[in-house]
Amino acid sequence: MAPVTPHWQQPSHPEIQQVLTSGDAESFLTKSISKIKLPPFGLFAKLDFPPCTPAPMPTYATVQMGRDSHLNLNSDLLYINHSCDPSLIFDTANLAVIAGPRGLEVGDELTFFYPSTEWSMSQPFSCFCGSPSCKGTISGAKDMAPSQLEGLFLNGHIRELLAEQQAQGVEREGDKTAEALRAALAQAEKAVEAARAALNSYVESVKGDKNTKKGGVLNGVNGYHGNGENGNGLAKEGLQRRGPTSRELSGEMGGDTIAA
Repeated sequence: MAPVTPHWQQPSHPEIQQVLTSGDAESFLTKSISKIKLPPFGLFAKLDFPPCTPAPMPTYATVQMGRDSHLNLNSDLLYINHSCDPSLIFDTANLAVIAGPRGLEVGDELTFFYPSTEWSMSQPFSCFCGSPSCKGTISGAKDMAPSQLEGLFLNGHIRELLAEQQAQGVEREGDKTAEALRAALAQAEKAVEAARAALNSYVESVKGDKNTKKGGVLNGVNGYHGNGENGNGLAKEGLQRRGPTSRELSGEMGGDTIAA
């Protein structure tokens, strides 16, 4: 990690932690080594106030202890690096640093999984922990897929924020689905209106065709465009009669007239 000028007495935890440094001012590197053996989830250190103090804002050197609260460690615990396969757990709800599920051996490097406390980190970095489960870029739990966090200890505030993020994602996806369905419904309504207009147009055209055909039949029966009464008159003028008149037909159908 980047160099931090200690303002606390060093070593701050000489019985349990050894801090190793390497490099010069340009490439300052640190790591911490365990000086004690612990069973799984055994207590390594307490996060007491003091030396810890509330932090007014998050920095690369703070630890998030709640959804809106952060703390300054003000001790050599600051030199515990990140690992995707950590040896320690920072349990901020109980203000404790405890051994991981494998326990701790003397000489083990002291590490913890930064996204277990940090939702969104002020300075993301590329992880080179070398673990088979290495997550690559570390920028906080906010930017990690659920599969990347499986099997890892996460503090309560991180779990709560992840649940809220997932709920918001489902709601956004639901909104997209609803928008797509509304758009499909609007298109369907337009298609129905177009079909209705086409049907009305077709019905009107069929009615017109029937009227035209009906007029043609009557003309053939009556002998000309007009009433059937004039059919006899046309015959008198030498036009050939094509059949009974409409009046004769009506009488025939009524039983009063025998058609010639």
